[in-house]
Amino acid sequence: MIQRDDRIITQKESSEDSSVFDMALRPKSFDEYVGQSDIKMNLGVSLQAAQKRGEPVEHILLYGPPGLGKTTLANIIAREMGVNIKTTSGPAIEKQGDLASILTNLKPNDILFIDEIHRLKTQIEEVLYSAMEDYALDIIIGKGPGARSMRLDLPPFTLIGATTKAGSLSSPLRDRFGHIYKLDFYTDEEIQKIIQRSAHLLKIGIADDAALKIAGCSRKTPRIANRLLKRIRDFASVEDYGKIDLPFTEKCLHTIGVDLLGLDKVDRKILITIIEKFNGGPVGVSAIAAATAEETETIEDFYEPYLLQIGFLDRTQRGRVVTTNAYTHLKIEFPENQNALF
Repeated sequence: MIQRDDRIITQKESSEDSSVFDMALRPKSFDEYVGQSDIKMNLGVSLQAAQKRGEPVEHILLYGPPGLGKTTLANIIAREMGVNIKTTSGPAIEKQGDLASILTNLKPNDILFIDEIHRLKTQIEEVLYSAMEDYALDIIIGKGPGARSMRLDLPPFTLIGATTKAGSLSSPLRDRFGHIYKLDFYTDEEIQKIIQRSAHLLKIGIADDAALKIAGCSRKTPRIANRLLKRIRDFASVEDYGKIDLPFTEKCLHTIGVDLLGLDKVDRKILITIIEKFNGGPVGVSAIAAATAEETETIEDFYEPYLLQIGFLDRTQRGRVVTTNAYTHLKIEFPENQNALF
């Protein structure tokens, strides 16, 4: 069984992506940040207005697929505001005392960044309501009839929440964010600029067409683009290759098992399994998981979204169906009796 953490093109952040060395690749200002122009413009205005008033910027919710730069944006906002940022995640906050400890240690105008905020427990969310609105923390001391409530004042702060599943947030929590932004996938040209910037920071030369080739295989996601670049850099180091050009890039991508659309062996395995074992579909995701020895959630969260995005897979009421585009890409003849499904 191939685990999703082993995939080079997975959008999930790996330990390598969060290393000190990789953090150097992350932009540190809006000028360095490529893409998401509308978000940068609106945030820029809000940050300037907040600075003029001497207030913290309103609470911000960033949502979208993984790897698009939500954490990077949060850190840029902190630098632009000239304040500290405290970082945690929804699953890491297990009880109300954990959140209380974090909030009471914030300084005025500091930023609290909560990644995967949709995974906060309900009782933790309820503590956030008064903290976000009134800058106060309501704590229940004791249990039963003798329990009493105590309110602690908090310094004004900004909560930045990041999530891949905005729909999983409760309405009361979502409504308390003053800014809600969706991060979109990047164009190949934007990814190319990101690759060229990363190559410069990594002190490796790369041709424009080679950078564009990597961009086309990166699923329109900067995290994947940087990961592919670092793998190709490894090949270049081993082979004492100078400037990375297009032929060398194509050879490396072939060795890695990533094709021109960014599909890897697992993606192709899922598509071919549906075609060969289920006649192209329709088939339920649980049956696909059983046939490919993958978990249902893994397929739904990590493999299926991109296959749907590029039009290789369709969701119907009866199940998943492989499209004609996928047959063409895999060089498999499309059966005539499949036309009725589309």
